[in-house]
Amino acid sequence: MKALLALEDGRIFPCRSFTGTGEAAGEVVFNTSMTGYQEVLTDPSYFGQMVTMTYPLIGNYGVCPEDIESNRIQVAAFIVKEYQQFPSNFRSKGTLADYLIKSHVIGIEDLDTRALTRHIRNCGAMRAVISTKELDPAVLVKKAKRVLSMQGSDLVGEVTTKKPYFWKYNQPEYIDSQKLSDPLIWRHKGKKHSVVALDFGIKYNIVRCLETAGCEVLVVPAKTDAKTILNLQPEGIFLSNGPGDPEPVTYAVDTIKELLGSVPIFGICLGMQLLGIAMGGKTMKIKFGHRGANQPVKNLATNKVEITSQNHGFAVDLNTIGKDNSIMTHINLNEDSLEGLKNDSIKAFAVQYHPEASPGPHDAAYLFNQFAKVIEDAKT
Repeated sequence: MKALLALEDGRIFPCRSFTGTGEAAGEVVFNTSMTGYQEVLTDPSYFGQMVTMTYPLIGNYGVCPEDIESNRIQVAAFIVKEYQQFPSNFRSKGTLADYLIKSHVIGIEDLDTRALTRHIRNCGAMRAVISTKELDPAVLVKKAKRVLSMQGSDLVGEVTTKKPYFWKYNQPEYIDSQKLSDPLIWRHKGKKHSVVALDFGIKYNIVRCLETAGCEVLVVPAKTDAKTILNLQPEGIFLSNGPGDPEPVTYAVDTIKELLGSVPIFGICLGMQLLGIAMGGKTMKIKFGHRGANQPVKNLATNKVEITSQNHGFAVDLNTIGKDNSIMTHINLNEDSLEGLKNDSIKAFAVQYHPEASPGPHDAAYLFNQFAKVIEDAKT
């Protein structure tokens, strides 16, 4: 079925829908991973975005329920060069097209993804519209210009959990929100590290990695206040990844400010940006973002280069972080942007990339054990 992708700057890309009729709008970004498209589709950090995969053949291994990173598809649309409708994988439980159709998410192919990626790299991530219903370029460009901008948008409320949950049998076990008033809520106190995870769009595999590192994780809604969290007497606090601009998420920043210095804190992606703001820094929008499983980051403590998985369009401005407040721990080797920071005096640290990526590089998986050690050391 014929379709059209129209960017807000007037660039047009003819294409075809492999999911039937539909229309979608959002910010167009690209991901350089060769595998992991189901994890990309279900990553809450992509909420409100239309994702272009730079690897040309997508759909060849189908979809598998065990590979999801949240309870639904999060992307606004999926853009590929060539869709493979006949998957070959013993784990596959269905096709990518059927998976998208079930969630009412449009998927398009026969698009020059290399040209689109180069355009985004040169001009920056931008708003766009995809449609099979309206094929007039001028009409679609006007629609694209009316799409809500990612900058200035608080999208956390669209993806955060509505109810708190523990992780059990490799899935969320939801509990009554009223139980957050009970400091005896922990089921493995003394055997595991009690960690409250503020959910700004948390990926399931982050919870799995925290559990593997010896933590019992209680995931709570993004607007849970500091008093409620501290009343639970956690031994550590985790700040999750998530979508959108960190600057408007003022309620989370206020909560983090109150939590600083109470117990060890570890943040990933949006969690690092919010921690950076709470520590006096500012954030900025990156031209086209960092999205893929092959981003080189230097660990300044070891001088080793870690290949990392990333998904973010905003970052903490290195020039706004005072040396009295924190120190830089990791740096992006492609553009010298800030990838990690810490403040030992308040036992807080964070990274901009995703150490939990699966499939993906595991070079940074040590960070979860590092968090567990900081918690252990804080007890003595």
